[in-house]
Amino acid sequence: MIEITQTALGAVASPPLVPGDRPIDLVHLSRMTLGDRELERDVLLLFERQIGFLMERIEFGEAPVAAAAAHTLKGSARGIGAFALASAAARIEEAASAGNASGRALGMASLRAAVRDTQAEIAGLLSPA
Repeated sequence: MIEITQTALGAVASPPLVPGDRPIDLVHLSRMTLGDRELERDVLLLFERQIGFLMERIEFGEAPVAAAAAHTLKGSARGIGAFALASAAARIEEAASAGNASGRALGMASLRAAVRDTQAEIAGLLSPA
C-alpha cells in the first residue's frame, strides 16, 4: 500500500484557483519543473516553438483541426502556468468543436493577445540577466 504524507501532498499541490496577474504563473512553472532552472528554460523554449506551430492550425485549419490544436495549446499552456492563454485556447476549442465559426473568429483576438503576452513573458524569462 502507498502511504501519502503531508510533505508528499505539498509537493504535488494543484495550481491556484485564481492565477496571478502575470502571463505565466512562475510558482506553478517552478513546481512543474521541480525547481530546475535548466529544465524550466528547455520547457519554455519548447512551448515557444509549439505556439507558432499550433497557432497556424488554429487560425487556418478546418474546425476539427483548429479544435484539436486549441486543445493541445490549452493543455500545454496549463502545464507551464499560462492560465490566461489556456482559457483563451479553451474558448476557441469549444467554438471550433461546435462548428461555431463566428465564436471562433471572436475568440481569436483574445487568443492572439494572450499569445503575445505569454511570448513577451517567455522572452523576458529567457533573456540573460
